[in-house]
Amino acid sequence: MTGETFPIAVLLGSFFIMIMIRFPIAYAVALSSVLCLLSQGLPLTTICQQMVKGISSFSLMAVPFFIVMGCLMGTGGISEKLIALANACVGWMRGGMAMVNIVASYFFGGISGSASADTASLGSLLIPMMVDQGYDADFSTAVTITSSCEGLLVPPSHNMVIYATTAGGISVGSLFLAGYIPGALLAGSLMVGSYIISVKRNYPKGDRFSIKNLIRQLSVSFWALAAVLIVVFGVVGGLFTATESAAVAVIYSLIVSVYIYKGLDWKGVWRVLGDCIDTLSIVLILIATSSIFGYCLTRLHVPDLAANAITGVTNNPILLAMLLNLILLVLGCIMDMAPIILIATPILLPIATSIGIDPIQFGIIVVLNCGIGLLTPPVGAVLFIGSAVAKLPMEEVVKATLPFYLCMIVTLILITFFPAISLWLPNLLG
Repeated sequence: MTGETFPIAVLLGSFFIMIMIRFPIAYAVALSSVLCLLSQGLPLTTICQQMVKGISSFSLMAVPFFIVMGCLMGTGGISEKLIALANACVGWMRGGMAMVNIVASYFFGGISGSASADTASLGSLLIPMMVDQGYDADFSTAVTITSSCEGLLVPPSHNMVIYATTAGGISVGSLFLAGYIPGALLAGSLMVGSYIISVKRNYPKGDRFSIKNLIRQLSVSFWALAAVLIVVFGVVGGLFTATESAAVAVIYSLIVSVYIYKGLDWKGVWRVLGDCIDTLSIVLILIATSSIFGYCLTRLHVPDLAANAITGVTNNPILLAMLLNLILLVLGCIMDMAPIILIATPILLPIATSIGIDPIQFGIIVVLNCGIGLLTPPVGAVLFIGSAVAKLPMEEVVKATLPFYLCMIVTLILITFFPAISLWLPNLLG
């Protein structure tokens, strides 16, 4: 091997070997980059320079704020109120508690922005509640974990901030707006699947719909939902940058959680901040090490080589779009969400734009693909959390989730081939 071939083989070969033997993803990314640099005879000071460069971004400052906001609202007594609001909206349907689970995830996702937080918080309440009302435990868990992916699409989502930073020049506000309709489409497809299964298994209905109860629950949940309005309309309206809106949302979340809903005291706030530091350290380490990996990829012209290889398979834009989705789905089976966004975006985005996919639309496609990956073994973090919360073997949960995988794939195909689903709202609001 000569030229760039040997360093590329070292970089990608060592990376995938470490992934297969279950190295922590941050270590795998960093060590493979180190080996690649050594194989080229480059100074290791490049590592420090690229790590600092990777996290020295004003836009990335929004990520810790959104994580703190989600932790505060998620543990501040919000979950029960959003469940009650969802029940007032859709609890009257056949399989009403499954519908409540899905709609509550849409509301909660707009606050937490995390599928893992959604599953842990809502799942611990809704799964036992559904089982007590006659729903099968595996079905209840499958609904919970699949609906949690709505939170990745519904703003504010820190993963969208990471994508916007990685893609370069992408408006965070436009990405936020682009997620609403795809998130609602995903919720609708999951509700259709849940309804069919509920009718087949004769799951119960909830109480009759009451407009009076809906208005009452809206008034109670208003303070929680207003946090999303502050972030999204603050950014879109030009009042704040994404980072500034996230900081304002943290202060607002603190006031709501401590003084309005009173779900947290100040001792609890310090505990939540400690948990946030754990989460944030993982995210920032991944961003820093992925910056080195991205530097190596760019230096070795891997994005260009990958683009030529993929487009060499076919020139058909439909097949290329399906191939991009397939690549992201496979990566989702072996990697976590943030590293996929950080590593795959520079490689796949040029191919997507070459076949007419808008960068904002592609961001939604990437996020949904990664969300499906969170539900698939062997590295499905949300799948593991759902199994742990429900105390069920992972195999049972995967089997029960199969119909919902189909719902999510249908949603993914619609988002891929109908750009207006993602772009209509950003274009409407400029």
